[in-house]
Amino acid sequence: MNAIIGEKLGMTQIFDEDNRAVPVTAVKAGPVVVTQIKRQETDGYTAIQIAFKEMAADKAGRPATGHFAKAGVTPHRHLVEVRVDDPDAFELGQRITIADVLTAGQKADITGISKGKGFAGVMKRHNFKGQGASHGAHKVHRAPGAIGACATPARVFKGKRLPGRMGGEQVTMMNIEVVQVDPERNLVLLRGAVPGPKGSIVVLREAVKANG
Repeated sequence: MNAIIGEKLGMTQIFDEDNRAVPVTAVKAGPVVVTQIKRQETDGYTAIQIAFKEMAADKAGRPATGHFAKAGVTPHRHLVEVRVDDPDAFELGQRITIADVLTAGQKADITGISKGKGFAGVMKRHNFKGQGASHGAHKVHRAPGAIGACATPARVFKGKRLPGRMGGEQVTMMNIEVVQVDPERNLVLLRGAVPGPKGSIVVLREAVKANG
C-alpha cells in the first residue's frame, strides 16, 4: 500500500540528536478502510478506494449508505481512489494504518487544497516587483503596468499574469521527509509545511521521485 488519507493538525517543532529545532507538521493519518476494488477486466484499470473518518449513519445520503453497506463498513466522510498494481492483495473492509504506508526517514508526497487567499493583486499572486515609488510617480506602485500591445494584436493574450483568485487549489509537495511515525496514535510528523489550513484533508503517498 502506498497511500493514506490524513487530517492536518498543525505545525510545531521537535529537536533532533544535535539539539537543532526541526519544524514539523503533525498529521493524523488513518486508519482507512477499503471500500471498493477496481480491476482491469471490469473497470479498465486497477485501483482501490479508501475511506477516512467515520460519521453517523443518518448523515450519509442513500447512495453513499448503499455504497458503504456493500463494502460492509460504516459510512465515512472522505473517499480517495489509489492506483495499485495488484488489487487482489486487498479485500473489502480491510483496515490500513500509517504503519502500513510510511516509516520514519522515508520521503513522502503530500497532496492537499492550499489556503484560499481570495482576490489578490499581481504582487501577492505572481511576486511582481511593483512600479517605482519615487517622487513624481502616480499611484501605480502595485499596479501590473502594460498588459498588451497596441493595434496588433489588439487583445490581451490568454494566460497573462494578472490579478485574480488566489489559492484554494490542489497542490502536491514532493519529497517531504517523514520525521516520526506514531502508529499507536495514528500520527505522523512531516518536516516543514504541507498544503492547507488546520483541519484540512491531505493525502500522503510514498514519494515517486525519492531516488531521482
